[in-house]
Amino acid sequence: MNFELLIDTISKTHSHFQQQALKAVNVSLTLRNWLIGYYIVEFEQKGEDRASYGTELLKKLSLEIKIKGLVSAELSRCRQFYFCYPQILGSMTQEFNNLLPFQILGSLTPKSQIEKSLPILRSPTSESKYAVSQINGSVLVSKMSFTHFVELIKIQDNLKRTFYELECIKGTWSVRELKRQINSLYYERSGMSIKPEMLSQITQQKAEVANPSDIVKSVYAFEFLGLKAKDAVEENDLESALLDHLQDFMMEMGHGFCLEARQKKILIGDEYFFIDLVFYHRILKCHVLVELKVEDFNHHNIGQLNTYVNYYKANVMQSDDNPTVGILLVTNKNTALVEFATTGMDNKLFVSKYLLELPKKEILEAFITNELQKWNS
Repeated sequence: MNFELLIDTISKTHSHFQQQALKAVNVSLTLRNWLIGYYIVEFEQKGEDRASYGTELLKKLSLEIKIKGLVSAELSRCRQFYFCYPQILGSMTQEFNNLLPFQILGSLTPKSQIEKSLPILRSPTSESKYAVSQINGSVLVSKMSFTHFVELIKIQDNLKRTFYELECIKGTWSVRELKRQINSLYYERSGMSIKPEMLSQITQQKAEVANPSDIVKSVYAFEFLGLKAKDAVEENDLESALLDHLQDFMMEMGHGFCLEARQKKILIGDEYFFIDLVFYHRILKCHVLVELKVEDFNHHNIGQLNTYVNYYKANVMQSDDNPTVGILLVTNKNTALVEFATTGMDNKLFVSKYLLELPKKEILEAFITNELQKWNS
């Protein structure tokens, strides 16, 4: 064996076992969430004290279990996941009986009964042919991450969901690609196409392929493994370094900033977002949200920040708090742009007071520009 072969062998061995480990994390996370959904449904249907919890069950459950990431909205997602994918029962093995404090497999609905209850589905490309269109549960769990399932369970039509499952598995799509294809109405366009096979071939050629490491970069995997969520979203070294220095800079300005969170995770609808920096200003008695974008300014940036500001207004502000303010910092090569989001501040005098206490735009722009020059030098 020569030296080059040794390097190649070690690299391939590392890659093989790394992918095995990533796959194991994904399978465990997916099966855990499916089982959680099952437990919740079983309790709702057969729990002796279920009536005393009623519609507040998920909220109370999330407060009591205290498992990172399993807020009431996520528990609801697990419940929906169980209903959408009964065939995942086939992925369960006897190990679950050995690991859990009570028998699971014996109490689950038999797989044969589940399959019999599945609807007969129509192909989107045929008006006359009907067929059962359910993919084996073991295949689904091994080929897609739970983050894929999060997008798929939003689809109510079983056939449509199965269509995207097939295409996603065939093309090993990333989650971003799956979302893009759903939003592009790929299923509907396939149904209207004279040659859907040709459309599929063109689509797959252009599709973004998933990277195995994407599995553990998702917020679900990071929470499942007990890691810090910010590590999952701060992939850009420049962005991370700028946030490090910006955080210290604002804390040292003497304007009353108190850091509450970095990469603060919030749930809006059924999608997670991360706010770069969240401060509470003790003089203004309000939250200050800071978003840093290492890109050119676009209206999506300020719109996103306004959404965060409105979220805090509706869900976080206390009765004695003043309105939340947002600060957007956008970088473009060696220049910077700063915008303030003051949604809902109708009183111009109040806005003026805010601007007196907050860092001036020129100061923030100069800080970011200086940091960029250091980075590029």
